Amino acid sequence: MVQTVARRNVDGRAVAAKVAEAMENKKGWDVAVLKMTDLTSVCDYFVVCSGTTTRQVKAIAKEIVDATVESDLGRPLHREGIEDARWVLLDYGDVVVHIFLEDQREFYNLEHFWGDAYKEPLPMEA
Repeated sequence: MVQTVARRNVDGRAVAAKVAEAMENKKGWDVAVLKMTDLTSVCDYFVVCSGTTTRQVKAIAKEIVDATVESDLGRPLHREGIEDARWVLLDYGDVVVHIFLEDQREFYNLEHFWGDAYKEPLPMEA
């Protein structure tokens, strides 16, 4: 099921920083924030991590949504993959979040595909 909500005007960097922090809070593995501004007009940041089980992938996604709502950064505009939890995508407009099971992350290899993207150092300042 696809869920969509209205877009709010928020700072993409602040959203990316909060998302990365939430991923780390739920022990997301190999968190990466890729700055996409020079590579695509689709978004400003990809934030990527892996989980070891579908339960952990779902928990990471829930933590991200809870953290962004509590920080007044809004809810995702679009969500996909929550039920299956092999690859969850949360679209915040300027920030696209990818939460993978480890094997799915290796298969799709977004960091290699977008290899020219600048990788932000963590922890990320908003």
